[in-house]
Amino acid sequence: MTAPYRLPPFAAAVTGVGLVTSAGVGAEATWRALNDPATAPCVPHRDELQGLPCDFMYSVTGLDTRAVLGVAAHRLMDRFSHLAVIAAREAVADAGLDPAVWDSGRVAVVIGSAHGGLPFYDEQHTALTERGARRVSPKLAPLAVVNGAASSVATDLGARGPSQAVSTACSSGTVAIGTAHQMLRTGACDIVVAGGAESVCSRLLIASACRLKAVSTRTDDPRAACRPFDTHRDGFVVGEGAGLLVMERPEHARARGAAVRAHVAGYGSSSDAYSAVAPDPDGLGIERALRTALADAGVAAADIGHVNAHGTSTVSNDLIETVMLRRVLGEHPLVTSTKAMTGHTLGAAGGIETALTVLALQHQLVPPTVNLDAPDPDIPVDVVSKEARPAAFDAAVKTSLGFGGHNAALVLTR
Repeated sequence: MTAPYRLPPFAAAVTGVGLVTSAGVGAEATWRALNDPATAPCVPHRDELQGLPCDFMYSVTGLDTRAVLGVAAHRLMDRFSHLAVIAAREAVADAGLDPAVWDSGRVAVVIGSAHGGLPFYDEQHTALTERGARRVSPKLAPLAVVNGAASSVATDLGARGPSQAVSTACSSGTVAIGTAHQMLRTGACDIVVAGGAESVCSRLLIASACRLKAVSTRTDDPRAACRPFDTHRDGFVVGEGAGLLVMERPEHARARGAAVRAHVAGYGSSSDAYSAVAPDPDGLGIERALRTALADAGVAAADIGHVNAHGTSTVSNDLIETVMLRRVLGEHPLVTSTKAMTGHTLGAAGGIETALTVLALQHQLVPPTVNLDAPDPDIPVDVVSKEARPAAFDAAVKTSLGFGGHNAALVLTR
C-alpha cells in the first residue's frame, strides 16, 4: 500500500487567547478559577429548565453582554454570538493586534458550534404556535443559524478573509482550530480567529439529553454534578461559553514581534462510522485522529506531557477515551478534564479546552479535574485531581469526540 501523502510539519503560532465561561469571564479569570475552584461562581438553577430531571446548567454570570456590545449590535446577534464576539475581542487584544490597521483580507474566522441559536428557535416556535405567524421574528435565520458566530465576529473585527462555520457536534471547536491550522499552512491567510461558541439553555435539548441519560441529575448539588473519571459519574452538565484563539503564520508573528503563547503543531480528524450517539467502543476512531495529529506534528507519543481530555463524565466515554490514551500515549501524560468546571459546552468545548491547554503549556501547570472524589479504578491514566499539578512538558494533546462519531485531536507545543 502506498503511504499517504503528508505535508511538511507546520506549527501555527498562538498569539492570543479569549475565554468566556461559567468559571470566569476572560482568560485570566477562567484560568484562576480552574486552579482555585473556590473562586468560581456558583451554578444557578435555571427557570427555563424547571421541572426537568436536570434543571440546571453551568451559565456565564457577571457579564452584561448588552453593555459590552451596545444595544444596536446586541439586537443583531444571538447569545452564542454575543459570547463569541466578546471572546474574539479579548483574543485579538491579547495578540496585540489592531483591526484598524491589519490587512483585513488576510484575516480569517473559523468558529464551531453544535446548535447555534437553538433557544431562539424554541422561542420563535412558541410565538408561532401561541400567537401566530405575524409574531415570528424576521431575524430568525440570520441570528440563530450556526454560522451566526463566525459572521458576527468577522463583522465586528472587519475580517474580510475566509469566514467559516464548523458543526461537528461536540468536536466543532477542535475541528475549527484544526481547519485554521490547515488554512495557515496553505497560505490562505496570515491570521485566523478560531475556536467555538455555544449557548443552549433549551428545554427541548435538555429534555432530550435527560431521555438519553447523558446528563447528570444531581439537582441537589449542581456544582458537584459533573464528575469526570469518578466511579459515581452519571453524566455531563450542559454549559455555555466561548473559547477563541488568534493563530498566525509563524513568519507573520515573527515579523510583527508578537509574543507567542504556544503553537498548534498537528491536527487529525476521523469518523467512527459506528453510531449516531455512542462512540466506537474500542476507541479506534479517536485513536486514528490522535495518531494522525501526532504524525502531522512530527511529535512522538513519548513527548506528550499533558492531555486535556474530552472527559464528559459519562460512564462509557470516559473509559473508552482513557483506554485509548493509555494505548497510544502510555501512562506518563498528566490527564485532566476541565468540563467539571466549565460544563460540557458542546460545540464550544474544543475551543475553550484548547485555549486552556495553551495556558497549561505556558504556565507549566495542569489544572485539576474537580469533583473527582472516588477515582474509577478502571481508568488507566494519571488523572490530575483536587489540586493543580506543576509539571515540565513541551507538548500537549487536546482530544474531542462528537455525536455522530466526529473525532478530532490537536497537538500543541511550547
